[in-house]
Amino acid sequence: MKNLFFLILFTISTFSFAQNTPQNDYLLAENYYREGEYEKATQLFKKLYTQTPFNTTYLGRLISCYQETNQFQEAENLLKSRIKSNNSQVYLYVYLGYNYARQQEEEKAKINYDLAINSLEKNAAYGGVIGRLFKDYSLLDYAILAYQKAMEKNKNANYNFQIAQIYGEKGDYKQMFEAYIDLVDKNEQYFSLVQRYSSKYITDDSENEANILFRKTLLKKSISNPKDTWNMLLSWLFAQQKDYTKAFIQEKALYQRNPVELSEIFTLGKIAFNNNNFDAATQCFNFIKENSTNKDEKIDANLYIAKIAVATKNPDTETLFQSLFNEFGKNSSTIKIQVEYADFLTFVENKPEKAKQVLEEAINYSSSKFDQARIKLKLGDILVFTGKFNKALIYFSQIQTQLKNHELAQEARFKVAQTSYFKGDFTWAKAQLKVLKGSTTQLIANDAVNLFLIISDNEPLDSIPSGLKEYANAELLAYQNKDNEAIAVLNSILENETLKQLNGGFVPITNNVYFKIAKLKIKQQKYEEAILNFAKIIAADNQGFLTDDVYYEMAELYNSLNETEKAKEYYQKIIFEHPSSIYLVEARKKYRKLRGDNI
Repeated sequence: MKNLFFLILFTISTFSFAQNTPQNDYLLAENYYREGEYEKATQLFKKLYTQTPFNTTYLGRLISCYQETNQFQEAENLLKSRIKSNNSQVYLYVYLGYNYARQQEEEKAKINYDLAINSLEKNAAYGGVIGRLFKDYSLLDYAILAYQKAMEKNKNANYNFQIAQIYGEKGDYKQMFEAYIDLVDKNEQYFSLVQRYSSKYITDDSENEANILFRKTLLKKSISNPKDTWNMLLSWLFAQQKDYTKAFIQEKALYQRNPVELSEIFTLGKIAFNNNNFDAATQCFNFIKENSTNKDEKIDANLYIAKIAVATKNPDTETLFQSLFNEFGKNSSTIKIQVEYADFLTFVENKPEKAKQVLEEAINYSSSKFDQARIKLKLGDILVFTGKFNKALIYFSQIQTQLKNHELAQEARFKVAQTSYFKGDFTWAKAQLKVLKGSTTQLIANDAVNLFLIISDNEPLDSIPSGLKEYANAELLAYQNKDNEAIAVLNSILENETLKQLNGGFVPITNNVYFKIAKLKIKQQKYEEAILNFAKIIAADNQGFLTDDVYYEMAELYNSLNETEKAKEYYQKIIFEHPSSIYLVEARKKYRKLRGDNI
């Protein structure tokens, strides 16, 4: 019993000791400070500072606590005693100056700030600390002055990056970019860092002030001190602005100086393709075709040239595929081209059986599980196209099992969700889509979110039909290129009196129906009918979630029909009524072009 008593006493003592360690006191004090309980924080930081008077973190927090509780004299006394005991700690003048500033004693504040700056004549090593303190107190001009003074006195010091950041905080983009570019000029190891920090100010709008200043700074530098680095940064800038042709010009210039690496041009071509800029993409991939000596590189470039031919409805697409097979053969190296050809046969030529034969032959050439997955994905698409859903789901599920967490597995999961949606199994489709909303692949994530919203916004409640099942059927028919049948089903949803009665006269899915009909009419080149359907959405609700999509589609249609004034009207609606729209930048660019601005 006696031993037990001593054990309990020892445990309590140990626990109490652990609770009162400096680390625990600091964490508690910091918590009080962050919660705004400055009186409690003051007591703890005072204790910590007394125990460790050379800890600058404790000192800084204690001074701040004094200031927040209006104990300015306490802070002043503490700082003056520290300076008196060790006058080499020149950074303390910044604390003291700010203490006076908090009391509106600006003259005394300035005297101490100047003492801190002037101290760098002899103590340049404190430049970083003094500059950071000025920055923390938002005394940005003083911070710049401190960093510059420190570099002037110590040629090995480099605070250009900190100075550039401060210019950015001040909104002085010209000085900021000049500082960043000077930094790269002196040491190209800063390239990625400068690119990353510049991207905080660069947008996809070429008329954005920061974009213009960055471009001008680079061009000026490239004249005074030509370097490949400036072309690389210009290429990056143009790509951010989606000016892919201009980016290609920079990449081509880089390659011509050093004709070794074509990967940057290939990457640029892919980005241009994914953004539907087929002219710029074609330039990139043709350049690779003409200049590469690597067979695989040539095959990859030709794959995208074939994709562009399909996307632009080139009448010679079949001939193009056959010429590629004649040049490179049907083998493991051309699997992606064979898969693309099967897609073309199914969804453009409406020849799914021939496409199946192509893929069944291709699977014999596949040398990796990834190639097999690509083939199975396309076989699954063809099975959905022909209405064989269960077989398609088997293929998609196999890919998910074999390539967990890979992009192809995520694509397969989306196809499981889409196929389930077509079948009317909305519960299972939603379950798959929930997982995909956080997909690492942005395109898949976006598609997943869009389909999830269609289902969740229109799912039948309490067994009352909502039109979602019919709408999913119409989407399947459109997927199968049965556009007229799809339009008929969509129209039947609008005309279904039973649905209207059950839903109180309004069917929520109506706007989706009109939008889908309009898109199918565009595909059929019946543009006036498309515009009529878009107009019905605006008439019903001009503030709905589809409004900016509708305005952009209408602007594009009128633009293609050379009805400039109407196109400008709808681009303007996006610019002024939907400033957060994903179409804003494109709308602004196209509006300016129609207005005749020299972009």
